[in-house]
Amino acid sequence: MTQLLSLFTFDRDEPMLFTSGLFWVLFLVFLPVYAMLKSRRKQMMLFVIAFSLFFFYKSSGWFFLLLVATSFIDWWVAQFIESSKNRTERRIALTVSMVLSLSVLLFFKYSNFVLWNWNALIHGNFQPLDLILPVGVSFYTFRTISYVVDVYRGKIQPVDDYVDYLFFLSYFPCLVAGPIVRACDFMPQMRENKPATREMIYGGLFMVMLGIMKKAVFADYIAQYNNIAFGNPTGYTGFELLMAVLGFTMQIYCDFSGYSDMAIGLGSIMGFDLGINFNYPYRSLNVTEFWHRWHITLSTWLRDYVYIPLGGNRKGKVRQHLNLMITMLLGGLWHGAAWTFVVWGAGHGIALCVHKLCKPWLDTIASTRLTRSVSWLLTFSFVAFLWIFFRANSFHAAGQVISGIFTDFEWAYLPVFLARRSTWCLMLAIIYGLHFVPRHIWDKLRDRFIAAPWWLKLVIFIVLIQLVLQFASATVQPFLYSQF
Repeated sequence: MTQLLSLFTFDRDEPMLFTSGLFWVLFLVFLPVYAMLKSRRKQMMLFVIAFSLFFFYKSSGWFFLLLVATSFIDWWVAQFIESSKNRTERRIALTVSMVLSLSVLLFFKYSNFVLWNWNALIHGNFQPLDLILPVGVSFYTFRTISYVVDVYRGKIQPVDDYVDYLFFLSYFPCLVAGPIVRACDFMPQMRENKPATREMIYGGLFMVMLGIMKKAVFADYIAQYNNIAFGNPTGYTGFELLMAVLGFTMQIYCDFSGYSDMAIGLGSIMGFDLGINFNYPYRSLNVTEFWHRWHITLSTWLRDYVYIPLGGNRKGKVRQHLNLMITMLLGGLWHGAAWTFVVWGAGHGIALCVHKLCKPWLDTIASTRLTRSVSWLLTFSFVAFLWIFFRANSFHAAGQVISGIFTDFEWAYLPVFLARRSTWCLMLAIIYGLHFVPRHIWDKLRDRFIAAPWWLKLVIFIVLIQLVLQFASATVQPFLYSQF
C-alpha cells in the first residue's frame, strides 16, 4: 500500500516528466479512456484537465494550484476586458493580469538572483531561499499573457466557459517546456473537437519516437562527457574542451527539440496540431535565420509581445537596434537567473543588430556554394561559442573553457580522444549528420511509418526501447528546458 500511495504523491527528487516510466504507464491508461470520451466534449475536457493537473502535481507538487488560480483570474479578466467599454478600465485590468502573472514568475525564478546581487553589493551574508521552481511556470505564464493581451487587442474573443480556458492552459503536452501554443491557434481546434485521423495518430507516434531517440539516446548519452568537462575545465585540454562545446551544442538541440517532438506527437495522437518548434536551426546561414528556426514559439512570442510593442522597426534604425537588444536581453534572462544567460542573450542581440546593419551589403554578395559554406561556418561557430556562457556555471568557468580552447589546443589529441571515446564520437557524428538530412526525407520516413503494418511498428518501437536501455545513464536526465 505504501508503494502504491507513493505513485500518487509528489517526490521532489524525482518529478514526473516525459522521460519517466510512470508517465508512459499512466498515458497508456489515459489514452483509451480519452478515446471513449472524445466525442463527448465536456466530459473529455474534464478528464484531460484532471490528468493534466495530476501530471503537474507529480512534477511540481501543490504548486499546480498556482496554475488553477492564474487560469481563473485571467479568464475573468479577459471576460471583463471584453465587456468593458471604458479604455482606462480595460488597461487597468490588463495591467493587473500581467502584474499578477509576472509576479509569480519573478518570485520563484528571480528572488534568489536579486538577493544574491544585493548581497554582493552590500557584502552581506546571504543564504539563498529554499524555493522550488514550479516546472513549466515560464511557459504557461507566457501563454496566459498572450491570451489576455490578444483579447485586449481584439484579436480573439474570450472563452465563456472557464473549463475551456483551464483546458487550454493546463494541457499537459505543452505544460512542462512548451511549445508556447497560443489560444488563437489552439482554441479553434478545441471547439471543433475533430477526431484524430490515422495519419495524425501514427504520425504523432513517429514524432514521439523521434523525440525519445533525440532525448533519451543522443542527448542523455553525450551529456555525460559534457557535464564532466564543463564541471572541471582545467582538467582537460583545449581539444577536449572544444569537443565538449560541440557536444553541448547538439545536446541542447536534441534535448529541447526532442521534448518538443514528444509534446507535438502526443498532441497529434490526441487530435491537436501544436505546430512546429524547431526547424533544423544549425543549418542557418546567419543569426537572424537561426532565430527563425530555433525555439520558434518563443522567438515569435518575444517578437509579438516584446519587440513590436517596444516599437519594432517602426521608429528608426537606432530604436530598432535598441528594441532588439532589450528583447534579447530579456530572452537571455528568461532562460536563467544568472548573468551568464544575460551575456548569452546580449551576444545574440548584438549579432542580430550587426546582421541588420550589414544586410544591404551582404545582399550584394553572390550566393555560391563557397559563400553559403562560409556563412554557415561563421554562424555555427558564433552560436556554439555563445553556448559556452549558456552552459557554464559562472563567468570564471566560461573563461576557463574559452582560454583552454585557444591556448591549449593541439590536434595531436584527436586520435587519443577518438580511441577513448569512440562511441561518444560516433554518436555525435550521427547526430550532426542526421541534422542535415533534407526535410523531405524525414517526411517520407514518417509517411512510410504510417503506412507500415502494425508488427513492423512494434519492431521499430522495441528496437528504440532497447537503444534507450543500452545507452541510459544511471539516472534519468531531466529536460534542460524544464528549469526555464
